[in-house]
Amino acid sequence: MKSSIAVSFIIFMFAGLFGCRNQSIPLFDGRTFDGWEGDTAETWHILDGALVGGSLTDTVPHNFFLVTTRSFGNFDLRLKFKLVSKEGFSNAGVQFHSQRLKDPPYEMSGYQADLGRGYWASLYDESRRNKTLAAPDSLLVQKILKPDDWNDYEVKTLNGHITIFLNGQQTVDYTETDKTLPQQGFIGLQIHGGGKTQASYKDITIEEK
Repeated sequence: MKSSIAVSFIIFMFAGLFGCRNQSIPLFDGRTFDGWEGDTAETWHILDGALVGGSLTDTVPHNFFLVTTRSFGNFDLRLKFKLVSKEGFSNAGVQFHSQRLKDPPYEMSGYQADLGRGYWASLYDESRRNKTLAAPDSLLVQKILKPDDWNDYEVKTLNGHITIFLNGQQTVDYTETDKTLPQQGFIGLQIHGGGKTQASYKDITIEEK
């Protein structure tokens, strides 16, 4: 009996060890900035279990990103977002397979699962090709988006194949044709400059593939 229990325990431990890569893990603990870096003194705050960037009283002067301290390759990223604006340009997004730039140091270069009017749930190439790579039908977005409220967002990447989901509906199915572009990098949460806008993100988990 003892030997069978010991064998079962060993099997359980090995299963946990080799299966952990396909388990969903939190990227944000809901209380601290552990695992993230950025302007946490003024631009980014933690409020009611969410990472909140920007302001509804002052115009955000330029883009700001709160960025993971480690990089990721293939994954399934899930989170909730809320974008609220009082005036000016209202936009935000989730960077991935990205790097911080040195000039200007507050920008990032790479893919972005975009947020905001005209960009909802689309795939944008930030500070690189500077264009939308794939966009959903506007009527679909109008049907599934919950304005000024919490929405579910999911980004899946697998060797250059990128899919985006908004509230459970697929909005992007894109395959990268430029093999020189990196398919690994940091994840960043954006608040776009140019408006009195606040972007909130919570329940952020990732499952590496």
